[in-house]
Amino acid sequence: MTNKPSEARERVRQDMVADPRVVEAIVAAIHEQVPVYAALDDTRLPEVRAIAAWGLERLLHLWATDGTLDPADLRRFRGIASARAADGRPVQAVLRAYRVAGTVLTAEVAARAPLLAASDAFALARMLLATLDTLSEEMATAYAATSEDLSGDRDRALRLLLDDLIAGRHASVGALTDRSARLGIHLPDPCCLLVAEPVAPDRPDLAQDTASALLDALVPAAGEVTSLATVRGPRAVLLLPVAAAGRAGSVLGERAWRGCAVTGESLDRVAVAHVLALLAARPAAAPDHIARLVLGPLTDAARGHLLEALTAYLDAGSASAAARVLHLHPQSLRYRLRRIHDLTGRDPRTPWHRLTLDIARTIRD
Repeated sequence: MTNKPSEARERVRQDMVADPRVVEAIVAAIHEQVPVYAALDDTRLPEVRAIAAWGLERLLHLWATDGTLDPADLRRFRGIASARAADGRPVQAVLRAYRVAGTVLTAEVAARAPLLAASDAFALARMLLATLDTLSEEMATAYAATSEDLSGDRDRALRLLLDDLIAGRHASVGALTDRSARLGIHLPDPCCLLVAEPVAPDRPDLAQDTASALLDALVPAAGEVTSLATVRGPRAVLLLPVAAAGRAGSVLGERAWRGCAVTGESLDRVAVAHVLALLAARPAAAPDHIARLVLGPLTDAARGHLLEALTAYLDAGSASAAARVLHLHPQSLRYRLRRIHDLTGRDPRTPWHRLTLDIARTIRD
């Protein structure tokens, strides 16, 4: 239900929506004040920024029109909560992020106070309290339902866990630990990551049952840690205890399969290990050739400052942190990242390109 908009509120709404600094202030506050979000790197902040921009526009609209959340709003909030349940980000942290955003929104409105009356301020407080109460209930319910669904379908939940792990979707090792605890499992750390495929030239996509059967052959008895299996097209990807690596050769040979195992990696490096395994599965490509192919002009001595910027960015996890390491202004660091993108065709701020550049850097080192 909406009423006739307040002209003063509408002017403030238009000014804030048109000012990109407001969204950046919200994202910066969340990044600084919510520990889980502080662990997010530059590849995941665009999602936070997009949600912040949408939330800002919707909250200001509700304030300007004395409106309330509609069914479409509630569906989107439930969807966000379900996604966070799947990637292991705690619902308490998500709700705190919304409270922090509300505080920044209030401060930005207050900065435009000369345009407003006391009734407008009371309306803002009333809208924020009612909205935060509603979305807290909706998101907590959706989060719990998704968590229960993932836990109930255990095989699917374990497969999704490995999918997210090798794609690097977890905000932190802590988030991964929390998700594992909800499933009642303990992952091998350090681990063995095995990427395997049939030797036959015609290799259709594998069924999950095939990957699971391979896992059972490699880890025949249940132990203290839980091994995982998923598929990537014609390949099986398995997360195993390090001790299982010694059996991989004979088990794959019996099935006329081949594979590549990366052992001793910690869980926070599994995504990079997955790329290494896929690259190493091409025996014709020598490691130094892969490094030159991926890094291209960055290997030239004259562009050493760009490779230095890339290394700092990959190690630090964000442009701001890398800039501090190199004693640069953040904008200078971001300019170098854009030059890296231009020269290599790979944007270090996107997940897959970041992992590819990281492994090429590692091989070269």
